[in-house]
Amino acid sequence: MLTYPAASLYEFVLAVHIMAVVVAFGVTFAYPIMFAVGARHDPRSLPLLHRIEYTVERYLINPGLLLVVLAGIYLASKGHYWSFFFVQWGLGAVVVIGALIGSVMIPTAKRAEQIAARDVASAGDGAQVQMSEEYRALVRRLSGVGTLLSLLVLVTVLFMALHLGA
Repeated sequence: MLTYPAASLYEFVLAVHIMAVVVAFGVTFAYPIMFAVGARHDPRSLPLLHRIEYTVERYLINPGLLLVVLAGIYLASKGHYWSFFFVQWGLGAVVVIGALIGSVMIPTAKRAEQIAARDVASAGDGAQVQMSEEYRALVRRLSGVGTLLSLLVLVTVLFMALHLGA
């Protein structure tokens, strides 16, 4: 009979770390598709989509980021990796991501919800909705910062994977 050793605590925490990244940031890669479909097929859905966006950031991404940090601290400590570039990069990425989510993404999405609702209401029932320049500027800001955050997540995952492969 073949028996396999149980996973070590380190391996378990590594799995939790990876799962937290996937769960916390996976949805952010779908945002551009969700908003493009909403804008094209029913602009009246945009206020709700922005509410979903900032609610996900507050109740999924922020706690997920905390779990990523806590698991990362354990992994770096247990593996004696604190002086490695990928750990320093990861810490910096966590700070930047958390700061941008809290200071740009959530407040801008809340404002975009308000402006989108105003633009929808001003169109009246049955009329075609024209989004204001103010709304489009907020969406450009969300899109630009969101793209930066997505790239930051991808580059961070790349650095971690390159370390694991070394």
